[in-house]
Order: sequence, then C-alpha cells, then structure tokens
Amino acid sequence: MEEFLKAGVISSTHGVRGEVKVFPTTSEPERFKYLKKVYLDTGRERMELEIAGVKFFKQFAILKFRGIDNINDIEKYRGCSLWVAREDAVPLEEDEYYIGDLIGMQVFTEDGNAFGTLKDVMETGANDVYIIETEAHGEVLVPAIHDCILDVDVEQKTMKIHLLPGLI
Repeated sequence: MEEFLKAGVISSTHGVRGEVKVFPTTSEPERFKYLKKVYLDTGRERMELEIAGVKFFKQFAILKFRGIDNINDIEKYRGCSLWVAREDAVPLEEDEYYIGDLIGMQVFTEDGNAFGTLKDVMETGANDVYIIETEAHGEVLVPAIHDCILDVDVEQKTMKIHLLPGLI
C-alpha cells in the first residue's frame, strides 16, 4: 500500500503573500480544512509544509503555508503535487479504495485467468470506471460497480472482475 496519497496539485499562485491555488485530486476538497500538514513533491524531494490557512474559490482550495510569505518563495512549485500521509487521509467507507492503491493492480477474470493491469481510474458522476490495460484487447473500461468488481485485495494488489457483455 502507498504510504502517501495525492491530495492536489498546485495550479498557480494566489496574491503576493505566498498563497497557492490547489486543484484537489481528492473526492472531498473540504478535507484541506482539517489537515495540519501536506508534503510537497518537488520531483527531487518531498518537503513537509504546515498549513496555516485554507479558503475555497470555485473548484480550487487556496492554501497558505507557514513560513512562506512571499510569492517568489512558492511560485517555483507551480505544477507540483501535494500529498498526505495515509494516517491523515479521509477514512474509507465499505467497498471504497484509495486510487493510489488500485493503480498497478493485477486484474483477473472470475474464472481466475489473468486479464490485465489496472492503469488508471476515471471518475465520473455515477460511478468510477477502471481503465485496464490488456494484451488481448488493449484498454478495457470496466465500471466500478458490484456487478463487475467481485473482489479487491489491496494487500495482494489483485482484483477479480466479471466482464459484462459488451465490455470487450
């Protein structure tokens, strides 16, 4: 399982006092109100940043970090991802999974045959859709519904699916 989970991406600065606009990659953007720290992935290192303030504007969270009080100090991190430690993540309901835990899972059909690898998760209004890369069929889109997803084992990084007619 992943130790850190992606919570958002810095899209731009906001004002001149070091605030940033963050595009949330979490299903619950309000979570930023309750976080005390995030980890900024610069590509070379992961820096811990303490959150000093949170506001919301349209689809963005506006974050202010303690010790960063100037636009020049934060502007260089535009496009960088913000991560949270797993213990600070939003608790999951039954049959919910963190996307980071699903990516890379080996997918098997209900009869035990290897089908492919889960490459991405497309979030739609009704339900998520799993993008599975297969050798035989290329990319296959499988809805994340109980009729299709029979078992998910996060520890073993495996998933068992039922292919409804028309999916391949």
